[in-house]
Amino acid sequence: MTLPQRKSLLIGASGQIGRQMLPLLHPDQWLLTSRRPVSETELHLDLAALKTNADAERMLDPYELDAIYCIAGMTNVEGCEDVPDVAHFTNCRGPEILARVAQNRGIPFVYFSTEYVFDGEHGPYREDDTANPLSAYGKSKWEGELAVLAACRNALILRTTVVYGQDIGQKNYVYSVARSLATGKPMRVPQDQVSTPTYNRDVAAATVALIDRGATGVFHVCGPELMDRLTFAKQVASFLSLDASLLHGVPTSELGQKAVRPLSAGLRIDKLVRLHPDLKMRTLAEGLLDSEAELKSFVNAYAKLEPNSSR
Repeated sequence: MTLPQRKSLLIGASGQIGRQMLPLLHPDQWLLTSRRPVSETELHLDLAALKTNADAERMLDPYELDAIYCIAGMTNVEGCEDVPDVAHFTNCRGPEILARVAQNRGIPFVYFSTEYVFDGEHGPYREDDTANPLSAYGKSKWEGELAVLAACRNALILRTTVVYGQDIGQKNYVYSVARSLATGKPMRVPQDQVSTPTYNRDVAAATVALIDRGATGVFHVCGPELMDRLTFAKQVASFLSLDASLLHGVPTSELGQKAVRPLSAGLRIDKLVRLHPDLKMRTLAEGLLDSEAELKSFVNAYAKLEPNSSR
């Protein structure tokens, strides 16, 4: 009798981290989910719609799983302020239910969290520093961490921040800067938000490496550099030969954002380095260089479309 092949359940495989994880796993070992499936190979799953443990068990009963990766979540920081209940269902209750499935099966559960669980008063932060989220998004992620850890003894919590790199949705910060400058549009950038930019390929590699080592608990996974958003944007502009004079640094208080941001934030990766000294978490310059072809193609496409481009 041939036993069913065990698969890794990836929730959020269409996002920028999920897509970078796929090449690291054998295609026959994926079980991908979507809120709006476009093929029979995708499992319909909406984190916010999960109601009970029985619902999740019934949905996943046909599959032999070796791990559950909860990469997806409600990450629109401003949007979470408008619908905090939906943020809670998506970032806390849904993952908690799936973590119980992992606990019942004795498999790892990986939950992706954020530096927004901290208040940005004393960064960069270690894993055991006191959480104090300022926004609905940060609160929902902190509650999610606690719920997942309580539900599954094999849970792995990965906090990351300011993730950039190749992104099919072209939504991350690098694309936002490149899009604005390539079309000759001025861009106001917060000069007082300090963090640790993280290359998405490195997050994916670290995730797989930690699971392979049987790691559990909380780990920070991010880049090695502490920098503010204006410095970040200027480095992107320089790398892509775009007009950095279009970047205007302003205090976060002038941006009129609903959600309070942690300002002096960022994450320390000492714990990750001690466990996995061979892992390479790239600097911003190294990450941009690794994704150079994709980013320059993106900029060139905008330059051709826009007559007022700065290029």
